Amino acid sequence: MRTPRAFVAMVAAAGLFGLAGCGGSGGSTNGYDWTKAPDTAKIAEQGKSLPTYGLAPDWANYEGVIKAFCAKYSATCDHKDTDMSSADEIQKFDAEQKNPVGTASDIGLMWGPVAEAKGVVPKYAPPSAGKLKDWQKAKDGGWVATFYGVPAFVVNTDKVKNPPMKWDDLLKPEYKGQVAIKNPTSSGTGQAMLVAAAVAHGGSIDNLAPGFDFFAKLKKSGNLSDAKMSEDTLEKGEAPIQINYDFNGVTQKGELGKKGVHLSVQVPQDGSIWAPSGLMVNKYNTAKGDFLKAFMDFVLSDTAQVEFAKSGAHPVRAVNGDLTVPASAKTNWLPEQQYSVVKEVEYSKINPEDIVQQWEAKVVA
Repeated sequence: MRTPRAFVAMVAAAGLFGLAGCGGSGGSTNGYDWTKAPDTAKIAEQGKSLPTYGLAPDWANYEGVIKAFCAKYSATCDHKDTDMSSADEIQKFDAEQKNPVGTASDIGLMWGPVAEAKGVVPKYAPPSAGKLKDWQKAKDGGWVATFYGVPAFVVNTDKVKNPPMKWDDLLKPEYKGQVAIKNPTSSGTGQAMLVAAAVAHGGSIDNLAPGFDFFAKLKKSGNLSDAKMSEDTLEKGEAPIQINYDFNGVTQKGELGKKGVHLSVQVPQDGSIWAPSGLMVNKYNTAKGDFLKAFMDFVLSDTAQVEFAKSGAHPVRAVNGDLTVPASAKTNWLPEQQYSVVKEVEYSKINPEDIVQQWEAKVVA
């Protein structure tokens, strides 16, 4: 049975897609010119406070990235984040047109084109975006890919003595009610897990059917848990097998290890994907426009990319072959051999609306 929260998320996402072509015409950028280079003399003043949505300090070490950027420009950057899904972030930017609060958000990259169509991101492409592939950045500006996570199995081995190694292992009867993912109707993380399962089962960005088929089987088997995917449910064993990004799993392994809880993090041996996250900035927050332009450029700098790597994530430029990550920044990476089965797909070309509709029709229903 669909939970009220999932239903609300589905309705919100449906409204977002239905309005995607509206272009956010109700707001104003107050004559601010997003096409010009940032005035760096204004960054310190504009960076006194930094309210973000879905860009938590511990998410792929954004704390380290923000600290390095703010130190560069002597900004205090009082960073306060509100946890949101990719769909919620776009909705929030749009709702705040006349009174903008949010500055920047981390998004699953397939949501980048949705943000563009909605008109909530500026037509500004930072110079460093030239290092990216076309599908890794906005067509007209406003978002850029930052780093990759890889869908993996994060398992509480105190509760699960025989951890799954492959996707189809999750269908084993011994995992009844133990497997959790984030809701793909609203979460970019959940959508990435669906795409990874599809590709591992012979699908592609143009054919996600194998992924829906797999999760429909998982739900029918009774193994897909209704428990919220979180560090708390992982620790307590309410959802001891979670499909999450590798870098999140590595972070949780370290945190729960301090409590004597043992985790394993395993990229499925039958395949996964490089799932990129991106940074988008709020077109309507022109009061911090120079800060945001410079920050968009900074996240693709060598310094920021190495900071992302310290979390266990793979910087986009490293995967593109444009950056060598020092060994000292790789200490949280999984063994390299685990990534031999990981494939790159043109992720931003996936339509999240299709995932929302098909998940409801083929998995939930």
